[in-house]
Amino acid sequence: MDLAHLAERFAAQTVQTALGRTAFRQAGQGAPVLVLLHGIGSASGSWVAQLDALSATHTVLAWDAPGYGQSEPLPDSQPTPQAYAQRLWAWLDALGFHEPLTLVGHSLGALMATAAAAGEHSARVRALVLLSPAAGYGQAAPELREAKRDDRLHKLASLGPAGMAEQRGAAMLSPQAPAEMVAYVKDTMARIHPAGYTQATHMLANADLASLLAQVRCPVTVACGEADTITPPAGCRALAEQAGLPEAPFVSLGPVGHACAIEAAPAVNALLQAEA
Repeated sequence: MDLAHLAERFAAQTVQTALGRTAFRQAGQGAPVLVLLHGIGSASGSWVAQLDALSATHTVLAWDAPGYGQSEPLPDSQPTPQAYAQRLWAWLDALGFHEPLTLVGHSLGALMATAAAAGEHSARVRALVLLSPAAGYGQAAPELREAKRDDRLHKLASLGPAGMAEQRGAAMLSPQAPAEMVAYVKDTMARIHPAGYTQATHMLANADLASLLAQVRCPVTVACGEADTITPPAGCRALAEQAGLPEAPFVSLGPVGHACAIEAAPAVNALLQAEA
């Protein structure tokens, strides 16, 4: 799978919404609709394997979150998950997607997706899939919350996006991941905008996924890789159990790392095919 080629095939485009410009990639047409939200060091291009594999049977939409790619940042310097959710719905309204859809959030995107599923437009979400979800530090002690936030921001300031990608990129995947996957993940991370990443860092520091998830009424699936060292499977399993998810509260994606949509594309695609 040539990820760079797929990224060119499913090139980003933009739409002006009621709340600002949003960039996204789109594939397929007709129902059901899958909406894919990336993590803090990623972008819409992190979903190219899903855009490719699922477009024959789904409409697949992958956004660049506010402050990422060509998407305008949010007006608040320390936004909440709900602010990202508002921009999400404005984007989907601008594209004309009003029917119930499946929201898929990876890592930080899980906070955005869950806020969207828990808010005033919850009836528009038929299912929620959380891949390697970031729990947020909203319930942590203030000193831990501040330390996590400040560590990310210090690395961003001292290393820059490219240096941070070189230092952190490989940790997004398992040690067995092919070199081309590692290179693609690093290249994606190196392209982040410091302003958007800073806003996302503040959101991560102050948000709490568990409390958002308690407000969700649609079916929820949690999944991650067994080699994920960023959001380890034990924590993802605990989140699913805490949320009281029925039947299959947790799905293992196999011996892969945090960037599961890339490294475990067939397993993720099968999961989304079943959920949507």
